[in-house]
Amino acid sequence: MTRLKILQWSAVMMRRSSIKTMMRMTMLMGAKLLISFPAHLFLSRTRLKKIRFQEDESLRKWKEKLLGCLESDLNGRVEPEVKFHSIGILSSDFGEINSPLPVCGDQSKPVLFTLKEGSEYRLKLTFSVLHNIVSGLAYTNTVWKGGVEVDRKNGMLGTFAPQREPYIHTLEEETTPSGVLARGNYTAKLRFEDDDRRCHMELDYVFEIRKSRR
Repeated sequence: MTRLKILQWSAVMMRRSSIKTMMRMTMLMGAKLLISFPAHLFLSRTRLKKIRFQEDESLRKWKEKLLGCLESDLNGRVEPEVKFHSIGILSSDFGEINSPLPVCGDQSKPVLFTLKEGSEYRLKLTFSVLHNIVSGLAYTNTVWKGGVEVDRKNGMLGTFAPQREPYIHTLEEETTPSGVLARGNYTAKLRFEDDDRRCHMELDYVFEIRKSRR
C-alpha cells in the first residue's frame, strides 16, 4: 500500500468515526431533553378536552357579541336573511303612512301612496336581519310612467348584524315632479341586494301624483 493510499484510507476512517460520534451525542442530548421536559406539560386527554371546551365557549361568546344574538338563534344557518316588516312614506303633506309587508290584497301592484306634485317625501323601511351579518345592503328604486323608465335611484343602507329588535331605515329624500305631464300613476320596483348579489326583497308598487291645490 502506497503512502498516498494510506493517507486517504486514514481520512475516510476518521470521517466515519466523527459521524458516529456526532450521532451518539445527538441521541444522548435528545434523551436528556426528553428526561428534563417538565412532566406537568404532558396533558391528559381530559385536560385537553377541557381546554378545547373553554376555547369553544370563548369563540361562542365572541360570535354572540359580534352577531348581537345567541348562537342558538342562528339555527345552523350561514347565509344572512333580511326580513322586511313594513314600508312607509314620510311627507309634509300628510305625515306618515305605513304598509305591512308583504302587501296583502288582490292587487299585484298596490297603490302605496298618493302625493302632490312638487312635494318632498322619504321611504321608510323596517326590517330584521337573521342568521348572520349582511354586508353592503343596497337598494335600487326604478320608476316607470306609461311603460317608460323615468327615474332610477341607487343607495346604500350599510352592513347590519342580527339583533332582536328590528332596524328602521329611512331612504334619501326625493321630490315628485311638477306639471301636467307629471300627474298620474307611476309603477315602481324596489329591490334590495347585498354584496353577494343576494336579493332580499323585490317589491312592485304603484304611486300617484296629483295636482297641487294652492
